[in-house]
Amino acid sequence: MATTSTKEPEIITDKIQMRKWSRAMRSQGKSIGLVPTMGYLHEGHLSLIKESRKRSNVTVVSIYVNPGQFSPSEDLSTYPSDFHGDLLKLMALPGGVDVVFHPRDLYDYNNKNLNKDMIDEKGGGVDSCLEERRAGHETWVRVEKLEKGLCGKSRPVFFRGVATVVAKLFNIVDPDFAVFGKKDYQQFRILQRMVRDLDFSIEVIGSEIKRDSDGLALSSRNVHLSPEEREKALSINRSLFRAKSNVEKGQVNCKELRVTVIQAISEAGGRIDYAEIVDQESLEAVEEIKSPVVFCIAAWFGKVRLVDNMEIDV
Repeated sequence: MATTSTKEPEIITDKIQMRKWSRAMRSQGKSIGLVPTMGYLHEGHLSLIKESRKRSNVTVVSIYVNPGQFSPSEDLSTYPSDFHGDLLKLMALPGGVDVVFHPRDLYDYNNKNLNKDMIDEKGGGVDSCLEERRAGHETWVRVEKLEKGLCGKSRPVFFRGVATVVAKLFNIVDPDFAVFGKKDYQQFRILQRMVRDLDFSIEVIGSEIKRDSDGLALSSRNVHLSPEEREKALSINRSLFRAKSNVEKGQVNCKELRVTVIQAISEAGGRIDYAEIVDQESLEAVEEIKSPVVFCIAAWFGKVRLVDNMEIDV
């Protein structure tokens, strides 16, 4: 719906100014698309922006590394960042984007008189990097059943942090559409459910996984893979495609499919976090494939945790 001329995006860092911009667009009858990111943009992110541009008059890209979804032991401090490079990529995209929302801190409430001794008074300890920072944030959004399995097992604060920051972005930007990649499949389904359950007037769009020429799912964390680790990581994609092919040939026993994939990734040098075949909507594990499922994998190669999946429609 938008024009195809390349343009420089307006950069907004303040929540109030972001709301004013969105309200101005709405007063002109324009629909708004939002693509939430943590920056270090790659072709996968750009494909989400293209999808947003197909559906909306104006597109906002948020760039914000969210401390609420990282535990203190995870890679917040080393998460890759290149804001200037991100802007160049957005400007090179045909049609560009209208706004880059780049807040400094979405959890800064000007709590000058905050009594930090009152935080974590129940003695529950620090759950995320946000709580470690003692910002005084107390309200969290949880999609209780969908967040428990898959990535939720090893990253118990992750989806709480994701759902909360996306809810904040939705309230600030007020989009009509929000586009997320299906590479993070559990995240996509959780945000769909959050929007449904909390009556956000927003359509959550799931965009297909963007892969490199060798088949590796694009991820900002891929930059941390050594050439040898990257080659080994191709076992994830290859084993998933092989599993899908086997299902199409009639193999529907999930235990057998999982064993084959786990063996292939382990033999390549990967350390499996999980390899599960689950229902596409409920994300509940299935024993035999009788309806649409998704085969979800998380595996470590070196110090890099990669996720990938394959939808299998039967």
